[in-house]
Amino acid sequence: MLARAQDDEEIIERAAALDIGKAELACCVRIPDEDRRGKRLQEVATCSTMTRFVPAMADHLACLGVTRVVMEATSDYGKPVLYLLEAAGFETWLVNAEDVKHLPGRPKTGKLDAVWWCKVAERQMLRPSVVPPPPIRRLRDLTRYRADLVAARTAEKQRAKKLPEDACIKPSAVVTGIFGLSGRDMLAALVAGERNPTVLAQLARRRRRKKITVLEEALTGHFTDHHAFLPGTMLARVDAITAAIAALDVQIAAHAAPPAHLVARLDEIPRISLASAQVILAEIGTDMARFPTAGHLTTWARLAPGIKESAGKKKGNGPTGHRNAHLAAVLGNAAAAAAKTGTFPGERYRRIARRRGSKRAIAATGRAILVIVWHPLPDPDARFHHLGPGYYDARTGPERRKHNHIRHLEAPGYKVTLDPAA
Repeated sequence: MLARAQDDEEIIERAAALDIGKAELACCVRIPDEDRRGKRLQEVATCSTMTRFVPAMADHLACLGVTRVVMEATSDYGKPVLYLLEAAGFETWLVNAEDVKHLPGRPKTGKLDAVWWCKVAERQMLRPSVVPPPPIRRLRDLTRYRADLVAARTAEKQRAKKLPEDACIKPSAVVTGIFGLSGRDMLAALVAGERNPTVLAQLARRRRRKKITVLEEALTGHFTDHHAFLPGTMLARVDAITAAIAALDVQIAAHAAPPAHLVARLDEIPRISLASAQVILAEIGTDMARFPTAGHLTTWARLAPGIKESAGKKKGNGPTGHRNAHLAAVLGNAAAAAAKTGTFPGERYRRIARRRGSKRAIAATGRAILVIVWHPLPDPDARFHHLGPGYYDARTGPERRKHNHIRHLEAPGYKVTLDPAA
């Protein structure tokens, strides 16, 4: 029996597609042929990506009556073109390269790709990527650069931590955080020329002073001027990166001023810090009209299980696709931290980790945290409510145990009837 399809057939009458490179782009325009009904006119041309030439191309597209411009997401090359076309008033779609792959066996050039994308776009066979508004884009630039600086500082600390081993100096074997107050003072003294292990061990503070004898042994070695040069450079670099991160934090706080109340509400969620809340808002934005339900958001974030079925048989969960690395890192860290707590996400992690392993449990817990994050964004009155670690046992525990007992009794051939107790 034929059933009515859910989609509507619609042809975009005047569409354009761009294949963007570093120095030039290929533009294909397809519009109706006024003289021949049902036919299309097509124009393919190249244009420089320099700022002076893109507005001229936009004026030409406007004269042709183009309403939608489609371009492939090509990292940084497409950003200036996208921004200029947005400012010119076009409906600009940034599409995933996987969705516009050229048919196999056909030649591939910039012009042919632009023609193919335009034909696919005019038939509504593409999905636009989520492009946040300019304020969120600026906030995203700052938070992503801060993540890069934090990674660079961590790498520099690791180098500074391993270098004394070459001189048989092992403070990290006694002091856990070598970049704490005690460890930092010892490294600075070594760089300054102090070699006496007794004097170095006396720089320990607070609880570290209980390990002075062990520290003297760990600080006895062959530390030379050659060894002192590199740690000094590394410590200076760590300090410079720390100062740059502090300056970025000030800028992020200023750019996050409009969604400051949203940042505060996300900060109420356990294991979501202020910095994590800023990253989440920078990656998903504040306009939830694109994500009418939490399921839409988790699917866009590639955290929902995929579907893989063939010949009526399910073959496990299909691939979810490439995730947003910045959002996935924040959610993964939050899930790993929540796993050690007596909260709803922590209990979810432990339940899944027992059956499926820690990696799947991290992904599932990250998805649960993202669902929690979604609720305060469209609803200004929504607040985080702690469900507690016993949520699953109270809701699904009895039903699951009952189902398992019935299944085990029915396997040998028994018929089970349940009568509730008075």
